[in-house]
Amino acid sequence: MTQYSMIVQWSEEDQLFLVTIPEFSNLVIMPCTHGKTREEAIRHGEEVIEMYLEAWKAEGESIPEPSLLKIA
Repeated sequence: MTQYSMIVQWSEEDQLFLVTIPEFSNLVIMPCTHGKTREEAIRHGEEVIEMYLEAWKAEGESIPEPSLLKIA
């Protein structure tokens, strides 16, 4: 499991849960995946994160760092 953020939002228009990965937002068209259920959307989001990380590594591209939530 990666430490990247995922935002899962319901789309009334699409009737799907859409997934956005904030750390990838300037590198990948968002939303990057979806699902009929929240669980399916999260699973697809995790798959997309792994896919992009593997592709960027194979291509020698720089990989964005995960955002860290700091609670004071």
